Amino acid sequence: MSDFIRETNYSNKIFNENDIKFKEFENCIFDTCDFTACIFLSVTFIDCVFKNCNFHDTKINYVSLRGVEFEGCDFTNVNFAMTDQVIYYFNFSNCQLDYTKFYSLKLKKIRFTACSLVAADFMETDLSEAVFDHCDLRRTVFFKTNLQKTDFSTSFNFTIDPEQNKMKKAIFSVDNIKGLLEKYNLTIKE
Repeated sequence: MSDFIRETNYSNKIFNENDIKFKEFENCIFDTCDFTACIFLSVTFIDCVFKNCNFHDTKINYVSLRGVEFEGCDFTNVNFAMTDQVIYYFNFSNCQLDYTKFYSLKLKKIRFTACSLVAADFMETDLSEAVFDHCDLRRTVFFKTNLQKTDFSTSFNFTIDPEQNKMKKAIFSVDNIKGLLEKYNLTIKE
C-alpha cells in the first residue's frame, strides 16, 4: 500500500497495524472495516467516510481528521486527545463512544447525532457551538469545558455543573434542564 491513497473504497477489511501508519487517505470510504489491530500513527484522513467500522480500544495517536464522517462506528474506550488539531473537522452519527476521551481538544461546531457517550471525558474541551442531537450523556464529564452555544436540547442523562463550565447561550429543553441542577439535590416535579 502506498503512502497516499485516494478515492478508494474498503469493505469488510481487517486492517493490520502497518496498513495505516504514516499514510494519507483522501476521499476514501471504509465500510464495515476493523481497525482494532491498528496503532494510528501519523495518519491523515481527508474527506473520508467510515461506516459501521470497529475502533474499539484502538490507539489513535497523531491522526489528522479533516472533513471526516463516522457513521455507526464503535469507538468504545478510544482516546482522541492526541489527534492533530491543525485544520481538522469530523462528526459522529449513530456511534458508540462510551468511555472515550476528548480531553482538552478544540471541537468547536462538532456534531454528535444519536450517539452513546456514556462516561465520555470532555474535560477542558472547547465544545462551543457543538450539537449533541439525541445523545445519551450518562456519567459524561464536563469540567472546565467551553459549552457556549452548545445544543443539548434533545439529549438526555447528562449532569453539567454551570459553575464549572462556560455555558453562555447553551441550549436546553424544559425536559432536560434538570441535568443542570443535579448538584443541588433538588426534587423537581413535572
